[in-house]
Amino acid sequence: MQKDKLPENIKINPDENFVAKLEAVMAKNGGYCPCRLQHIPENLCICQEFQQQIADENFSGYCHCHLYYKEK
Repeated sequence: MQKDKLPENIKINPDENFVAKLEAVMAKNGGYCPCRLQHIPENLCICQEFQQQIADENFSGYCHCHLYYKEK
């Protein structure tokens, strides 16, 4: 899932400096979530864990690294 194709209820963290730092780290590490040590397909941003949380209609909150926020 790419940032420009996010569902309406998924927002990017409003802290532009924080987002820029995370994006810089991900650019260097091949697009993997900066919070995950293993570079496996499940940890590519948007990671599998957050994709499952997006699918959960009862979940609202940030992904593990706080880049994305899901509203109910």
